[in-house]
Amino acid sequence: MKFTLDIQSSDQLANICGSLDKNLENIAKSLDVTLSNKGADFSIKGDNAHLVINVLQDLLSQSDGKILGLSDIDLSIKSQKNGNDSSRVVTIRTARKHVHIRSANQQIYVNAIEEKDATFGVGPAGTGKTYLAVARAVEALERSNVRRIILVRPAVEAGEKLGFLPGDLTEKVDPYLRPIYDALYEFLGFEKVAKLLEKNIIEVAPLAFMRGRTLNEAFIILDEAQNTTIPQMKMFLTRMGFGSKMVITGDVTQIDLANPKQSGLLDAMKILKDEKRIAFCNFEAKDVVRHSLVQRIVKAYDNAE
Repeated sequence: MKFTLDIQSSDQLANICGSLDKNLENIAKSLDVTLSNKGADFSIKGDNAHLVINVLQDLLSQSDGKILGLSDIDLSIKSQKNGNDSSRVVTIRTARKHVHIRSANQQIYVNAIEEKDATFGVGPAGTGKTYLAVARAVEALERSNVRRIILVRPAVEAGEKLGFLPGDLTEKVDPYLRPIYDALYEFLGFEKVAKLLEKNIIEVAPLAFMRGRTLNEAFIILDEAQNTTIPQMKMFLTRMGFGSKMVITGDVTQIDLANPKQSGLLDAMKILKDEKRIAFCNFEAKDVVRHSLVQRIVKAYDNAE
């Protein structure tokens, strides 16, 4: 099959094809086709030629706004394999980065965060639960929809006995919040994150230190929620103040509590399932947006269980 892309410049073509045509190689390998090009004219051989065309057109639409990376290629391929409609892309816009979301479950998740007071994102590692929550938080802060971002995580590995660890409160909690920090740095940059932390516009706190507080005009993210106890989850959810939004993320297959049945996340999913101002969004292995092998690993473990 022959296909011609509406390329506007040689730089745009190079962006789509990748260094030494690495992007094209990735597309060909993932969709089991033979793919070659002479300029904007592409030759495709294989049963999935129509998917290749959709991927190329999708990459073309993105290529003006940013340098395409392997993650962009993989996400576009996955979107076509899963039959998602690329025309229904949801975009989270921050000053530093735009995030294009194609997975149907991720679209449900980010829309729920926008529309609901509290949103639960439940599913395996690598599905973007925390990353997308941080993206929405930064977006809300930049739009002045909230005044603060508060990042919370149960420190189960340290038994919540953080006093035995060296350093101040932030230094004690930092290791447990590293995935959230990584996302913040990506959206805001190191220097701005440091300034916002200094001004307390971004705050990090262990779950144990949330008791007694009421959080107004804040975007609050509770990560690793499967490791909260039932009383802790109730305490956390009742911290919500006026103008605030909560996102709770967790993976119910990774509970580290001594008694997994006492997980606050499992309990909340049962008790609050009919509350209309709360959304529960479930992710599956097909939503994994890390290296393609990660998706296969998640599926293998699911099958084994």
